[in-house]
Amino acid sequence: MLQANASPAQVALPQRRPLRPLSSYSGSLAHRVYATLRDAILTLSFAPGEILRKPEICEALGVSRSPVSEAVARLAGEHLVRVVPQAGTYVTRLSMTEIREGAFLRQALELAAVERVAETITEDQLVLVRRNLRLQAAHVEDGDTQGFYEADAQFHELILGFTEFPRLASLAETAWVHVNRARRLVLPTPGRVAATLAEHQAIFAALEAHDPAAARTATRTHLGMLLSFLEPLAATRPDLFDPEGPR
Repeated sequence: MLQANASPAQVALPQRRPLRPLSSYSGSLAHRVYATLRDAILTLSFAPGEILRKPEICEALGVSRSPVSEAVARLAGEHLVRVVPQAGTYVTRLSMTEIREGAFLRQALELAAVERVAETITEDQLVLVRRNLRLQAAHVEDGDTQGFYEADAQFHELILGFTEFPRLASLAETAWVHVNRARRLVLPTPGRVAATLAEHQAIFAALEAHDPAAARTATRTHLGMLLSFLEPLAATRPDLFDPEGPR
């Protein structure tokens, strides 16, 4: 959790890293360009409000302007970039309106999922979650926030997958897209990664006990923590948040 001396105004953006190579993805060239730009936006390598310079992107990826323009149009449809005629293309600032909506949708999906899974989870599935929690613990011990972030995502994907509804994880990811960007600001907060692990362990304990009510309560508590961090951050960091919301 946030320490008493941690100020929202002191939250720092993650260190910029190079764009992921196009070979990391499959599909058409335009799709691969879209995927690497989307990854850079969601991981905050491209900061909220930052201008996207197409010539620099073309040079970095070794592509022409056409697939970049196609990728930008697709990202604009997801409200991840904003194209301003005669001015440029900007990474959208975070929107508490979209974050609240995404959190609401994700909570509705995941509470229903964890309640169902608590009744049906098998020993083999419990083993998978237990292994994931050990991996999370190792990342906490090593101070590896990026590794923890990936293991965290896998933890939730496992639970959603155990419902045996094949589209559920995709629906949840779509609902969570704007929340995911904001989470990148929260996890590096001192103590937050360890607290997240403890929340995951509480969910697992309820699943292991086959207790749907406890699993639902633990999941609601876990998912609700994010907004408690972001509300004050939105008020103190207008450089990262758009008070007017999506346009």
